[in-house]
Amino acid sequence: MSLQTGECVTDSRDIRRAPVRIGNCSGFYGDRLAAMSEMLTGGDLDFLTGDYLAELTMLILGRDRMKNPERGYAKTFLRQLEECLGLAIERGVRIVANAGGLNPAGLADAIRALADRLGLTVAVAHVEGDDLLPRAADLGLGTPLTANAYLGAWGIVECLTAGADVVVTGRVTDASVVVAPAAAHFGWQRTDHDRIAGAVAAGHVIECGTQATGGNYAFFTEIVDLLHPGFPIAEISEDGSSVITKHAGTGGAVTVDTVTAQLLYEVGGARYANPDATLRIDTVEVAPYGPDRVRMRGVRGEPPPPTLKVSLNSLGGFRNEMTFVLTGLDIDAKAALVRRQVESSLRAHPAELQWTLARTDHPDADTEQTASALLRCVARDPDPAVVGRQFSSAAVELALASYPGFTTTAPPGDGQVYGVFTAAHVPAEEVDHVAVGPEGTRVEVAATPVTAVLEPVPAPAAPGPRAWGATRRVPLGTIAGARSGDKGGSANVGVWVRTEDQWCWLAESLTTDTLRQLLPETADLPVTRHLLPNLRAVNFVIDDILGAGVAYQARFDPQAKGLGEWLRSRHIDIPEELLP
Repeated sequence: MSLQTGECVTDSRDIRRAPVRIGNCSGFYGDRLAAMSEMLTGGDLDFLTGDYLAELTMLILGRDRMKNPERGYAKTFLRQLEECLGLAIERGVRIVANAGGLNPAGLADAIRALADRLGLTVAVAHVEGDDLLPRAADLGLGTPLTANAYLGAWGIVECLTAGADVVVTGRVTDASVVVAPAAAHFGWQRTDHDRIAGAVAAGHVIECGTQATGGNYAFFTEIVDLLHPGFPIAEISEDGSSVITKHAGTGGAVTVDTVTAQLLYEVGGARYANPDATLRIDTVEVAPYGPDRVRMRGVRGEPPPPTLKVSLNSLGGFRNEMTFVLTGLDIDAKAALVRRQVESSLRAHPAELQWTLARTDHPDADTEQTASALLRCVARDPDPAVVGRQFSSAAVELALASYPGFTTTAPPGDGQVYGVFTAAHVPAEEVDHVAVGPEGTRVEVAATPVTAVLEPVPAPAAPGPRAWGATRRVPLGTIAGARSGDKGGSANVGVWVRTEDQWCWLAESLTTDTLRQLLPETADLPVTRHLLPNLRAVNFVIDDILGAGVAYQARFDPQAKGLGEWLRSRHIDIPEELLP
């Protein structure tokens, strides 16, 4: 209606002001296959997103591409679309996913072929330019197997603006598949840093699927129904604030704590860099907003950094391992004996030989399993023959000549390829960010015009020291939750509490020195502590704990997913007045 008539503005403007409902149906390549269908049938959505990529996934897809150049994308995404593409079109839900991996154009073509086979009319677009492998040497990135820059949201925005029903990308940041629908829906500009940062926060919360609805959650026993948790939804408003929720009637829960846990996942300090805006995590305000509804607001954003992160995966060589079961008495002596025997019997010594003794044994155990420890030997070498059967057979040949009760968990086998992850950065303007629309139109997406070098935020003032009363030595997890994860060779552990008094104690007591005492594995590693008062949280970044990344498997928990739970299990003196 014309404003000259004196009547109200058209409904379309009111629709643009309404929050946009963006769901998630995948947190990794291999997530619940039925999630796309569940999200499309469970309630109303405007957009459905999926995150299929991780550092390890890029290595897997790189090896797929070596076998067949037409591959390199997440095949399960196509399987989901076979069942759900028609349903999405019928319900008016647009799909955005980074399932294109190393071959987004190939996935887009496969979706078009699928649509033709199903008799559907679907506008499919894709984003490319993240793959820097052909230019790796010129950019000083060496000769990796894969080299992918983390793109932002604006190529997806171009595709959505051009009318795409489905947009697939290569390596964009996990939050970008959520930022883009919000930016396209509301017509945000690239300098709307606060709004974009609010969407980054929402995207970061829902990107890992059910981790926002009770999965991998420290206080999981509080979740009434965790049998089949629902996937999360972000209702993002025009000002960038959001409500995190899930479809009614689905399992799991959305609470302040489940959202806080995910906000702390795989982050560093107060600044969380993204190609579209830098999120100030220290500004996020999280509050309950109804059953299974949590509101995030107050988010401030800053210009993004002038460089883009690049994920580099290389083939590091070959690895093999043998695990010995040591039962009963004299565990240390048994481990020492077999270690000397293996190392002296090897015809060729691997470049790396790593021994780890897991003391899973208990004294006077009432089962053989609980009386046993595990001694793990990992060998790595550029030559597959060195870590092949000559290594594993040397171990098995000791079966009748070593410690009493000799046994292993697996027969001898050949070595397997392992990968090495490294991160690099390139100037954003060096990356050709291209949106390829449904009609094949190619649009160059320019680098963000306003940037700011990423600098540490000055540490906030910690709460003043308090005079606490009597203490009790109990597990830290009695009052504190934690969430941990991998970032290349580093890991983070975010620890949060629920009350202001607990926060005062946590900020005062859980120092870097205390962390080193509680987690002796970190004693000689660089550790940085960040205070996040708004979340009543302390975040630690532990460098080099994962060696050369998850595929390198430097430790038995190669992605540090259990690191936070180990920390929560450690005993510490806590004031009794803070305990439940």
